[in-house]
Amino acid sequence: MKKDNKEFNAKLLLFGEYSIICNSMGLSVPYGAYKGRLNFRTDEKNVDIEFAGKSNESLKQYFKYLKSLVEKGISKASFDFERFKSDLDKGLFFESDIPQGFGVGSSGALVAAVYDEYALNKIQRNGRILKKNIQRLKDIFSQMESFFHGKSSGIDPLNCYLHRPLLIKNVSEINGVGLPASQSGDKGGMFLIDTGNPGHTEPLVKYFLQQCEDQTFYNSLQDELIPANNSCIKSYIKGEMYDFYTNVKKLSKYLLHNFGPMIPEPFIEIWKKGLESSAYYLKLCGSGGGGFLLGFAQDLEYAKEELEKLQVKIIPVPVEVKTEKAEKK
Repeated sequence: MKKDNKEFNAKLLLFGEYSIICNSMGLSVPYGAYKGRLNFRTDEKNVDIEFAGKSNESLKQYFKYLKSLVEKGISKASFDFERFKSDLDKGLFFESDIPQGFGVGSSGALVAAVYDEYALNKIQRNGRILKKNIQRLKDIFSQMESFFHGKSSGIDPLNCYLHRPLLIKNVSEINGVGLPASQSGDKGGMFLIDTGNPGHTEPLVKYFLQQCEDQTFYNSLQDELIPANNSCIKSYIKGEMYDFYTNVKKLSKYLLHNFGPMIPEPFIEIWKKGLESSAYYLKLCGSGGGGFLLGFAQDLEYAKEELEKLQVKIIPVPVEVKTEKAEKK
């Protein structure tokens, strides 16, 4: 592995948590505040030896998982296992400041890094990319990331790998997308709130799938959640911000009333106050249960002041707007 090994940013799924499972739209963007890369333990750097050791052991388990897929004849990608094993023996680890269990793609970045370094005949991530190759990458990453969550859409590692905003139109159509730049005088923006504890994706996804077996709950997803989610995405991409905040409020209200177990209890009242005052609107970031919450505000400074009254600090999130769109074929 080269010493100038590549970094992979975290990601934010702005819209589509859970609803993507039911074939809604989704919108995912790179998040450069956190990143990770494959590296080796060396004496010349200040490396947390305990962290590096645990990461190395985890990568060895991941190595076995990927190799088992090949041995079973079901792997969607091929890897240079000989070099991968040799690097693991040399102390390979994933050097990352991406918080785990916070909904910003810690496992996605790792999957992207492993694919980039060890996949054979890999699909290149630079420049324009065919739609069919985006879908192929998604399928590969879905299988690769399933080791961490039991089931994965593949969207997180896809975003981390391609490093561009992605519009998920449905399960079989994903494309790069341009996002509107902030207009002069625009006071609005998005932010994160740190709940202080990590979430646990797998049990919450299982809970959601069990809830979907209830026809009333499933109907509400189809009639309320998915239309609100898709409207948020469409209005955001078009830069129609009045409609956008109206749709975000609907989405936030639906999540509060129907996704209670996914919202950390201390933040339920904070969530409600945002809806009542219209100062800000909260939604899940990742699977919920902890980690980050994602917020939107028409006046970011005012939202910050209101949340500070509730002893809550926000982390403003700038959105990268430049992108290379995928080729159609």
